Amino acid sequence: MRGISHHSWCYSDLHQGRKTMHRSAALLATVLFLAAWAASAAPQEEQYGRDEGYPVGDRATAFQQRYLVGTFSNTEKLAPFHTVAAPPHASPLLSTDAMFDITYTHGDKRKTIEDYLATNPVTGLLILRDTRIAFERYQYDRTAAHRFYSASMAKTVTALLIGIALRNGKIRSVDDTAETYVPDLRGSAYGATPLRALLQMSSGIRYVEQYNGADDQARLWRAMFAQDGPTVLDVLKSFSDRPWPPGTHFNYAGADTMVLGLALRAATGQPLATYLSEKIWQPMSAGANASWLIDRSGQELSSCCLNVTLRDYGRLALLMANDGHANGMQIVPADWIRDMTTVPDDRAHLKPYVATRSYGYGYQTWILPGAERQFALLGVHGQAIYVHPRLKLAMVNTAVRPRPVDPGIFETSALWRAVAAAAEK
Repeated sequence: MRGISHHSWCYSDLHQGRKTMHRSAALLATVLFLAAWAASAAPQEEQYGRDEGYPVGDRATAFQQRYLVGTFSNTEKLAPFHTVAAPPHASPLLSTDAMFDITYTHGDKRKTIEDYLATNPVTGLLILRDTRIAFERYQYDRTAAHRFYSASMAKTVTALLIGIALRNGKIRSVDDTAETYVPDLRGSAYGATPLRALLQMSSGIRYVEQYNGADDQARLWRAMFAQDGPTVLDVLKSFSDRPWPPGTHFNYAGADTMVLGLALRAATGQPLATYLSEKIWQPMSAGANASWLIDRSGQELSSCCLNVTLRDYGRLALLMANDGHANGMQIVPADWIRDMTTVPDDRAHLKPYVATRSYGYGYQTWILPGAERQFALLGVHGQAIYVHPRLKLAMVNTAVRPRPVDPGIFETSALWRAVAAAAEK
């Protein structure tokens, strides 16, 4: 089976004969749907390793196309990890029979959501309105039980935890420097960088992240997963060139988030996975355990490497859509969520169309252009979560795009715009 459609619940107070007719019609519709479903296929299944059961790669092959599906839903097989424990009972995500009529334009073609799935290497797609599932589909034999690789979407989770630590007095101020909490960084450029600048990817430190295997990100990545040689801390301390003052220039750098993770661990005295479980996963009533990969020192890889079910990504998105409120509790401070997802007037370098050609940047979160607040969590190879707070709308897209920075993400954005437009009707 290659997917799961959105669900429909149907209630009836009709007499038993009408109920029987309804069941028969529903059964026929289900059979017809499954027949069409079985005939469909995700894009390039053979190239992604279908005939081998979607194999998991090793550290040398994990990012080759043949292994992406298997690896991105089983990264715990590649590296040690800490478990993010879920509570005994999950908050309900109810299904709805009111599916949006979604069409969008990409290039010169008018497309439907089914066209999107047929032409994009999506492992999971979930659309939520409030706490209702409007659409849910899995491809490449993935299921609701699989935990999907976050890539850089984990950066936003790290920022959420920083906000909680700030509220609880573990971190005194985001204007403190990193070395205030991580003495091992004293004397280094990163040690002298304020946490706020790190949150905004504005450390001012020269760092090249182009995913070409020979950049600064590759050097840091090797340290993150190596069992010997330079440690993550060694690599972070090696950066000394700061062409721009902190807080004045946007430069996307995984190292900035790794420093935040070190500061968070030191400030709270807890592994990030434990803190995430206690402060977010349990209070928001996640449906399943998550995992967070760690380096050889036991430090979570805070710039990446969370593994979460599609629905729990959705619960996290709804938490942010509700400005940190869920289950009758203010889990994350509301003002912190707003700080994460807006650009201050005095930070023009972070505005949409300035920080990048399209999106702006908040605290470890991408800001969509437009007058109304919308934001996104994004990761390489097509990972994306979009959130519209006023509509209480979220879309989660996990994917296995062959290239780290793939132009296919523009089609995902076009789909999101269509979802938001349909939700307004």
